[in-house]
Amino acid sequence: MKTTIPELALVVLIGPSGSGKSSFAREHFQPTEVLSSDAYRGIVSDDETNQDATGDAFEALRFVAAKRLSRGRLTVIDATNVQPESRKMLVELARQYHVLPVAVVLDVPEKVCQERNRLRTGRSMGAHVVRTQLQQMHRSLRGLEREGFRHIHVLKPEQIESAHFERQPLWSNLKHDTGPFDIIGDIHGCLDELTRLLTQLGYDIQPRADGAPGVDVRPPAGRKAVFLGDLVDRGPDIPGVLRLVMGMVAAGTALCVPGNHEMKLLRKLRGKDVKPTHGLAQTLEQLEREPPEFRAAVASFIDDLVSHYVLDGGRLVVAHAGMKESMQGRGSGKVREFALYGETTGETDEYGIPVRHDWAAEYRGKAAVVYGHVAVPEAEWLNNTLCVDTGCVYGGKLTALRYPERELVSVPAARVYCEPTRPLVPAAPVSSGLSAQQQHDDLLDLADVSGKRIIPTRLMSHVTLREENTTAALEAMSRFAIDPRWLVYLPPTMSPSETSTAEGLLEHPAEALAYYRKEGVAQVVCEEKHMGSRAVVIVCRDAEAARARFGVTSGETGICYTRTGRRFFSDAALEAAFLARLRAAMDATGFWETFQTDWACLDAELMPWSLKAQELLRTQYAAVGAASRAALTDVVDVLGQARARGLDVGGLAARFEQKQRQVGLYVEAYRRYCWPVHSLDDLRLAPFHLLATEGAVHVDKDHVWHMETLAQVCRADARFLVATPYRVIDLADADAVQAGLRWWEELTGRGGEGVVVKPLSFTARGRKGLLQPAIKSRGPEYLRIIYGPEYTTPEHLERLRKRGLSTKRSLALREFALGVEGLERFVRREPLRHVHACVFGVLALESEPVDPRL
Repeated sequence: MKTTIPELALVVLIGPSGSGKSSFAREHFQPTEVLSSDAYRGIVSDDETNQDATGDAFEALRFVAAKRLSRGRLTVIDATNVQPESRKMLVELARQYHVLPVAVVLDVPEKVCQERNRLRTGRSMGAHVVRTQLQQMHRSLRGLEREGFRHIHVLKPEQIESAHFERQPLWSNLKHDTGPFDIIGDIHGCLDELTRLLTQLGYDIQPRADGAPGVDVRPPAGRKAVFLGDLVDRGPDIPGVLRLVMGMVAAGTALCVPGNHEMKLLRKLRGKDVKPTHGLAQTLEQLEREPPEFRAAVASFIDDLVSHYVLDGGRLVVAHAGMKESMQGRGSGKVREFALYGETTGETDEYGIPVRHDWAAEYRGKAAVVYGHVAVPEAEWLNNTLCVDTGCVYGGKLTALRYPERELVSVPAARVYCEPTRPLVPAAPVSSGLSAQQQHDDLLDLADVSGKRIIPTRLMSHVTLREENTTAALEAMSRFAIDPRWLVYLPPTMSPSETSTAEGLLEHPAEALAYYRKEGVAQVVCEEKHMGSRAVVIVCRDAEAARARFGVTSGETGICYTRTGRRFFSDAALEAAFLARLRAAMDATGFWETFQTDWACLDAELMPWSLKAQELLRTQYAAVGAASRAALTDVVDVLGQARARGLDVGGLAARFEQKQRQVGLYVEAYRRYCWPVHSLDDLRLAPFHLLATEGAVHVDKDHVWHMETLAQVCRADARFLVATPYRVIDLADADAVQAGLRWWEELTGRGGEGVVVKPLSFTARGRKGLLQPAIKSRGPEYLRIIYGPEYTTPEHLERLRKRGLSTKRSLALREFALGVEGLERFVRREPLRHVHACVFGVLALESEPVDPRL
C-alpha cells in the first residue's frame, strides 16, 4: 500500500508498546531520521527501560528534533504518543519550524502487542499497560485532525505489512527548475507596460490563433517568466493582465505566486464580505464585464497559486512580499501569511500605512530572494534580496530581473493610473548617494567575524579559523586597518622553495621548478622579485566611481595599503598624487575603456622597501650593522697587533676577519633596499597582478597576460611604473630550465633579491589539489638580511637547512583561497560582510605561529 508523506515533515508514530513502531521505522526511514524515546532513555541513563529518565529523554529528543527541523530534515518520532498531551508538544514543534505534522497510527490488536512484549527480553510490562495505551489511542483517533495533524494514516496489520512510503515534494519545491527566469514585479492591471516589458525581454506576443480574447506569448528559448503577484487592482486592464498571465502559466512558460490583492479578490469572488478598497472596486467593475466562466477561471487560478517557490537548486526564492530564510521551502499558515503581507511592526506612518519590519536588512540566507509588494523608486539589492515593485501603477515603471544574469530591465509607466497614498518618490529626498547595501554595510556585526569560523571557498572546500586567531584579526582591524569599505582583498603569504643542497646556498630556484614539474605543471613563469614592499592598490576613475562602487564618500579616489590592511602613506597629499599619477597612466592607455570599468585592484611591489620599513631599518638592521662594524673593527685591530707581536692568534683572527667581511656584506645588502624619499618622483611601483575590475576577477588569465597587460600601463610612465621582468620556462626543456637558473644567478649576483616562480596559469592543481600559487627563491645576500650576517657559516647553514615549510605552505594556500574568494564575492556585489569574512580570515591566519623568516 502506497502512503504519501511530505518530503519535509515531522512524522509522529502512534501505537502502544509492542505495536512494532521501532521495526516499522527501521524499515521505512533512515536510521538518522528516527528519534526513539527508548534510545534517548538509554542515552541519558544507560538504560532504555528506565521510566524515571523519561522526562530527560524527551527533553533531549525534542532538542535534537528541533535542530533537524531547523535544518530542513524529515524527522520521525518513535514513541507511544497515544495521549493528546504527548502529541501536543510535537505539533507545536512542527508549527515552530513550519513543517507539516504527520500521524502514522499502527492499529495492532492487543493480543499481538501482548505477545510481542512477552518475548522481549529485559522488559517487564503488565498487560493492563498495553490495554490502557490502546484505549487511549482509540479514544483520540478522531481528534487527530483537530490537534493539528494535516496527514493522518491509520494502518491495520495487513496494511503495515504492505506499506510503502512515497515522499512528495512540497508545492513550493521547484529546485529542479533552473531557469533562466525573468522575474516581474507588481503589475496591477498595467497591460500595456507588461506587453512592452515582455517584448523588451525578447518574448513574442501575438493574438490568440483561435480568435479568443487574449494573446499567445512565446518566450525566448529556454526562458520562463515569473510573476510576483498583485496582478489586479488599480490599473486600466486587469482582465487583460489576468488572461496573459493565466495563459502563460497554463502553457508552462510562466510561474506565478499570489499577492495580497489576489487573495482579497478571491475572497470576494467566493462571496465573502470584503470592502472594495485599495483598487478592488476597479477590478470588480472590469470583471463584471467579463463572462461568468472567466470569473470562475480567475477564482480557480488564484486558489491554485502557491505561496512561494524555491528554484534553481535552492539558489533563488520568489515570493510576493519576501521570505525569511527559516521559512523558505516550508508550508504553514505563517509562511503563506509572510509571503503575502511580509511583517509589520504594529505602528503606522504619517500616511496611515503600516510600518513594515525590514526583514531584508536582517537576511543572512544563501538564496537570493526576489519579491515585490512595497513600491520603491528603484530596485536595489540588499543582503541578496531584491524588491522589483517599482510602482508602475503609480506612474513609476515596471521592472523585471533577468536571472541568473542579475540584470534589471524596466519600462516606464505611460501615466499615473492611481495616486499613491504615500508618494513613490519623496518630495525632498534625502540621499547620501549610497546604495541600500552600502548604507547597510556601514555597520559591522561582530558575529560575522568573531568566534570559530568555517569559510567555504571556490578554490578549497573550506578554510577553518580558530577563535583565538579571529580575535587577533578583529583587534588588528579595529586598531590599525584602513576604511573597511576599501578592504576587499589581502594577498597571501608566500612560501620559499625547498632547502637547496647546493654549496653555500639555502635557496635556489631549481627546487621550485622541481616542485611544479613533479606536480605535472608544464610551464612556469619566473618573475624578478623587486626590492620593495607588497602593496595592494585600488584606483578609481574618479570620486564618483569610488562612491558608487565602494561607498566611500570622503572624496578619496583610491588607496594603497599593505598586505595586513594598513594604509601605506601617512601623507594624504602624497597618496593622492601617487594615485593621480597611476590613474593618468591608465587614462593614457585606454585602460578604463578596454576593461569597461571605473575601478581596478592591483597587486604590486612599492619601492623603496625603506618607505615602509624605515623604523625597522633604523632600530634593527642599521643598529646591528653599526654596532657590529664598530666592535669587529676594534677586535680585528687588536688581533692584528697581537699577531704582529708574534702571538698565535691565526685561527681566532681569521674567524673574526670573516665576521667582519660578513657584516660588511650584510650592511651592503640592506642598503640596496634604501633610498631617500623626498617626493613622488622617488617612488617606484611595480604592479604584477591585475586582480579585478568591474564584473571580473582576473584569476582566469595566465600570468603572461597579467605581465603584458600591466606592462602597457607601465610604459605610459616608465619613470614611476616598473614593468616586472619575467621568463616563461618549459619544464620539459632542459635548456630553458638552465637558462632560467642562470638568470636567477645573474640577478642575485648583482644584488637582486631573487625570483618568484609561478605556474603559468593563475591557479593550478596537482596530485593532491591546489598547488602553491607562487614560490620565492631568494638570493644569498638578501637572505643575509633575513637570517643575519653569519648565516652562510657552514655550521649555521647546516642548521638552517632543517627548516620546515609545511606550515608556511598550508598558510599560503589557505590565504590564497580566501583572497580570491573575497574578491569574487565583491565583484558579485555580495554584502560587504561576506567579503570581510575572507579578509578577516587572511588576517586571522597571519596570527598563526610560523617562522617569520620563511
